[in-house]
Amino acid sequence: MRKTRNRKMLLPILLLIALISSLILTSSVLNTAPVTGRGQGTRVVAGDTTFCAGVYRPSECVVGGWRGISQIAAGTWHTVGLKSDGTVIAAGDNHFGECEVGGWTDLIQVAAGNFHTVGLKSDGTVVATGSCKLGRCDVGDWTDIIQVGAGEWITVGVKSDGTAVAAPHDEDSERCKVGAWRNIIQVGGGSQHTVGLRSDGTVVAACGWLTTIPPGSGCFIATAAYGTPLAQEIRVLREFRDQCLLTKPLGQALVGLYYRVSPPIAEFITEHPGLKPLVRAGLFPAVAMSTVVVNTTPAGNTAILALLILISAALVVWGRKRTATSRAHL
Repeated sequence: MRKTRNRKMLLPILLLIALISSLILTSSVLNTAPVTGRGQGTRVVAGDTTFCAGVYRPSECVVGGWRGISQIAAGTWHTVGLKSDGTVIAAGDNHFGECEVGGWTDLIQVAAGNFHTVGLKSDGTVVATGSCKLGRCDVGDWTDIIQVGAGEWITVGVKSDGTAVAAPHDEDSERCKVGAWRNIIQVGGGSQHTVGLRSDGTVVAACGWLTTIPPGSGCFIATAAYGTPLAQEIRVLREFRDQCLLTKPLGQALVGLYYRVSPPIAEFITEHPGLKPLVRAGLFPAVAMSTVVVNTTPAGNTAILALLILISAALVVWGRKRTATSRAHL
């Protein structure tokens, strides 16, 4: 009885694997109009008109009507502009409230991170909005700040005395260890590191990474499953996303859908660690096929896609025949 049940489960599992692989390869080989670049930081201001090059979703590049802009910042999926009157405007993904800057006034600088936005006020205080559960928005007590920067998991600021501060206030996080920095005139934040420019032209850096992904942090399914954004499997998936999916309209639609539905799923996985091995097993076909796509020529991907379609068709025919045979014996 158990063998019969296992055989019945084998067909849908094989079909699912073939379907996932086919979708991955289809999105990478369809001959549709490509989009040049992702646009995560390609923003240009000429006069008082803002231009945007590169598209993930069109919303973050809807800046053609912006006027009177004095400074801009580009986050992962959103764009922020500082107007000459000290107010702020934003466009793009607002899943965590990173674009809710309409009430900000008296700003002199803006910075954009992964899912958060930071603003420096003329009195040296700092405001922040967006995904704050990692502590990267804990800037309410900052004073005497002259410049701010935002990374994927961090907010950093320069004080008028040349020292630096960082949020979250976590000295166990290597990328936040900026307390000993001196003579700093500018700072910037990356995915897992922070850099500072000294007045003598030299540069200092603090590097580190997340060891845990807190619930509600905005992490995605793969990051929640593997426990770190530095996993080799995630690197492969990101390469496939950047090189294949985001260069095709269909791929952009698939990525957009994923980023809309994945945060609550990732949070659920993080809150139930026992699910991680199952999710990693479920991601294995996607990781395997992404590895093949990233390291194979378009012609090779087309050949593999054709083979997968044939395999899927053969499995369907085989399944129908077995079903018909079983019914005949009843």
